[in-house]
Amino acid sequence: MRVYSLFLLLFLLLLCSRADAFFGHGLVRCQFTSLEDVVYVEQYYFSKFLLIQYNSTLGKFTGYTERAIDIADGLNKSPDLMRQEKKNEKKCKSHIQSVLDLLSKSVEPSVRLRSVDAAGSKHPGMLVCSAYNFYPKQIRVTWLRNGNNVTSDVTSTEELPNGNWLYQIHSYLEFTPRPGEKITCIVEHASLTGPKLYEWDPANESQRNKIAVGTAGLLLGLVFLVIGLIYYKKNNAGQVLVPTS
Repeated sequence: MRVYSLFLLLFLLLLCSRADAFFGHGLVRCQFTSLEDVVYVEQYYFSKFLLIQYNSTLGKFTGYTERAIDIADGLNKSPDLMRQEKKNEKKCKSHIQSVLDLLSKSVEPSVRLRSVDAAGSKHPGMLVCSAYNFYPKQIRVTWLRNGNNVTSDVTSTEELPNGNWLYQIHSYLEFTPRPGEKITCIVEHASLTGPKLYEWDPANESQRNKIAVGTAGLLLGLVFLVIGLIYYKKNNAGQVLVPTS
């Protein structure tokens, strides 16, 4: 909300306050179904009651109490304020264009297949296939085990919004590991030309875990080395070497 809107809200609160009112707030919205049908709306509430509203379809402020009507009439007579409202409407439409551009495109998911602890499960192993940052929302995640569809011991989350128009989903497979078996996660989405297969390789995962442990050990060693150097320099600071004859 712009600074002038904040001042407007404070002005309304001062003029329209009542003894039983506790708080006021303002809302700014861009309502649209297409670029040709965009409505810019400002609403000002006090103690949950709508007092005054600007609607770009009407092109003016409207009051909903006797005092708010008088205030709205005064606001509508301000050329600077009305010009600012027109600018806000144009900015609203420009933002809507960005949103429509995003909605017209599909975003390919980033997929990760990994093992996790199977605490409380009847199986000793559990795999999770996670798809991140995809759009549109509709997606299908399924499992194959040795080429056969898996329907039991599978649980999945709903498509979860990231808050940035993108989504994520997680599918879990509980299983008992067997030597030589092949487990595959299949992801189907509008951004893909066809189903995409991700095969679980326990050997690669074990290698990644070893690398992670080795990296952590290396970092820990560097930390101790730095601490040792600092301790050594601190203890030897100010010492003067005396040459022997």
